Amino acid sequence: MATRRPPKLDKKQAVDTALRLLNEVGLDGLTLRAIAKELDVQAPALYWHFKNKQELLDEMATEMYRRMVAGQRIPAEATWQERLTIASTGLRAALLGYRDGAKVYSGSRFTGTEHAVQMEENLRALTEAGFGLPQAVRALTTAYYFTLGFVTEEQGVEPLPGDRREGYDPDERAARMAEFPLAAAAGAELFEDFAAGFEESLRLLVAGIEARYRVS
Repeated sequence: MATRRPPKLDKKQAVDTALRLLNEVGLDGLTLRAIAKELDVQAPALYWHFKNKQELLDEMATEMYRRMVAGQRIPAEATWQERLTIASTGLRAALLGYRDGAKVYSGSRFTGTEHAVQMEENLRALTEAGFGLPQAVRALTTAYYFTLGFVTEEQGVEPLPGDRREGYDPDERAARMAEFPLAAAAGAELFEDFAAGFEESLRLLVAGIEARYRVS
């Protein structure tokens, strides 16, 4: 009886190609068939590694994380506030490197345990600073969810940095909403200089955690 042999195509090659193709076609256009075509293989070669698109997204998110932490260092002596800021800022930068990066990352399941290294370090730093473990978990996840949500909205306006969708011009928006002067003027804050908006929002979040749990 003939036995199935694994294809010559390896999983990492497929994931690297998927991440590259993501910037060209976006999440909606990213299919196993499209990736197979890009790799010049038949679709069954991919199904050897991925049962469905979600399994592919899980591997893509895991690879995105690996690349992120490879270029990110949190000093051992960093305060918990600095840790949250560095981790959140690094995550935003990593997600912005891919069209629909936040959508790919959100809801995906890491396939390895690499993420546990930084999680363990951050939880230890927070608990040593005076947080209870449930509070430390809530502080970390709140910063994480905020970052995912912020970048999801940011990429809704600019799928890639500098690539702004139509309909998000603050002046045109202000003209349409002229009878609502404050809401009209808010457009410049909402849809311009996302980096500054993220930094200030993150400061608010960290200050809120500090005030809520009374840990300085």
